[in-house]
Amino acid sequence: MANTKSALKRVRQTKVRTAQNRAVKANVKTVRKAALAAISSGDKAAAQAAYDQYASATDKAAKSGTIHKRTADRLKSRMAARLKPAATA
Repeated sequence: MANTKSALKRVRQTKVRTAQNRAVKANVKTVRKAALAAISSGDKAAAQAAYDQYASATDKAAKSGTIHKRTADRLKSRMAARLKPAATA
C-alpha cells in the first residue's frame, strides 16, 4: 500500500479514471453490438443510424484518450466494411 500522501492521491485518481474508462469502453461495446444487430437485420436506415451512433461513440472514446485515435479509425472502418454490403443489397 502507498505510504505518502501523494501516492495515496494517485491511488484514488487511478480508481476514478479506471472506472470512467471502463464505462466508456463498455458503452462502445454495447453500441457495437447494436450496430451489428441492425446490420444483420437488413434495415438500411436502422443500420446507418446504428453505424453513426457507433462512430460517434468511438470518436468520443478516442477524444478522451480511452482508446487510441487510430484504434477508433480502425474500428469504424471495419464496421463500415460490414455496413457497405448490407446497404447495397
